[in-house]
Amino acid sequence: MQIKSLRSGMNSSNKLLKDEKVINKRSSDPFEKLIFEKGLRIRQIMSDKNLNTMVILLNNGHALKIPINHFKSLKNATQVDLDKWELIGNGIGIHWQSIDEDLSLKGLIKDAALSSILHRLESKKDTQELSVL
Repeated sequence: MQIKSLRSGMNSSNKLLKDEKVINKRSSDPFEKLIFEKGLRIRQIMSDKNLNTMVILLNNGHALKIPINHFKSLKNATQVDLDKWELIGNGIGIHWQSIDEDLSLKGLIKDAALSSILHRLESKKDTQELSVL
């Protein structure tokens, strides 16, 4: 997002004056395109502390499976704490009040993608090839 003054030659990034206009630009970031342009959102979260697993269900039918211990505050949380989550930003983030933790959908997607590719690179060569989008 860029803040552009309607006054000639004046720009401000830290204060929006009443005569300034907010201009939204399309992002070149593929994660932001999924979230902000295509409307990808978190629908549900399930956590199992004993299995070290958090499953995040998305509104497109896909699920992200992420190890809880990837996040220090979640790793140290109880199962009761993990179950007390709420969606923020209409599903673009998750908040846990009792442990004061927020996670973004963008960060969760990146973490899941990185974990997946690292797992594939560490395993023996199989018939699947890695691709770069």
